[in-house]
Amino acid sequence: MHNGENAGDAARWGELVEGLHGRLEELVELFVTRVQEIPEYADNRVDLPELRSTARETFRRLIDGLRDERFRHSNSRASQDSLARFSSELGAKRARAGISPEALISAVRLDFSILWADLLKISDAEDAVLLTSHVDQVWRVVDEFATQTHSSYSSERVRMAQEESNIRREFIARLFSKSELSADTISQAAAALVTDPEARFSIVAASGEAASKLRTIAAQGGWLQPSQRLYVHEFGGSTYVFWALPRIHGAGSTGAARAHSGGSSSTPRQDEGPAYIPAAITGIPCGYVEGFSGLRALPSAARTAERLALLLHPADRGPLTAAAAWARLAKQQLQDAGLDLWADLESALSECRDGERERLTETVRHFLHTGNITTTAQELFCHRNTILNRLNRFQELTGIDLAVPAQAARLVVAWA
Repeated sequence: MHNGENAGDAARWGELVEGLHGRLEELVELFVTRVQEIPEYADNRVDLPELRSTARETFRRLIDGLRDERFRHSNSRASQDSLARFSSELGAKRARAGISPEALISAVRLDFSILWADLLKISDAEDAVLLTSHVDQVWRVVDEFATQTHSSYSSERVRMAQEESNIRREFIARLFSKSELSADTISQAAAALVTDPEARFSIVAASGEAASKLRTIAAQGGWLQPSQRLYVHEFGGSTYVFWALPRIHGAGSTGAARAHSGGSSSTPRQDEGPAYIPAAITGIPCGYVEGFSGLRALPSAARTAERLALLLHPADRGPLTAAAAWARLAKQQLQDAGLDLWADLESALSECRDGERERLTETVRHFLHTGNITTTAQELFCHRNTILNRLNRFQELTGIDLAVPAQAARLVVAWA
């Protein structure tokens, strides 16, 4: 009984509540009709029999909560536990059905409006003051139910997200663990990752501080369009992040194969799709492989990205591609084989006179970059003949003729 409420008012309130119990089926049908105006309920994410059954149990428990407080206190613990269990089950079920939080809230709000409208319908004009005194009680009961339902819904969504994340991590680990991937593994992984197994992908790899930056960017949703996903894998001290590139109508495999082999172009072909390095990683030193074809190529691309990351120099401030790093890789492999082109070059240039070495080195580096005598002369503000004389002097000291591609390549590798 509310404070200040007499026995007659309490009895009349009990009659109204019992009247609601007697109209339970009408309440259920009204709820089902109105809730189907919410698009996510209209498309049968929750089937009609289950919707009716849930509505019936919801209203029954809510109406029990409106009984006179003296009656409710005698069964309060059992009643509250029953309502809590039911609301928890309901929230979890709606989360699993894929109902959005907005749709769930809209549906739960119907409970109050339907209950209150029906109370007004079955009451008399003399009950106006009585209804006014109980409106807070009706709202509180429905609000407690809504709060518990939403809390359970949110908890279930978190659990589902964690479960989905665990499944994704498991399949990503499978993709990285094998050089030869079976068709079943690729198909299952693509389903778990919600991606096209034959799409073009890009991947970056990093370790240390750069890896930490990659993980942060990936956790924030990163650098891609909203419809694209980032996939992260941690292994052996390295962090890998890969993603599918947008499919372009009419795209062929030529561009993908060229990109994976190290070719790049600032102006992509019409049939290749956009060739780009995402803005968010332009300042992160990492190994970068763009445009490899399909999940089947992921293990190979990951190894390449990791190897490129190992070739990074302290001065590097961004992603290192195969196109930019081929000379570094060749140099390392030659050194591993006991061939040190740098030491040979240092010995040959030791005969230079004061200041001569710096001028020759500057000129040769510019020429290797431009491949053109005139352009090199313009960049260094020298006469064309001066450039020719320096190149000849460099050849005299080192035996390297820069006009011969194979010999020029030795120099590129030595200076990598």
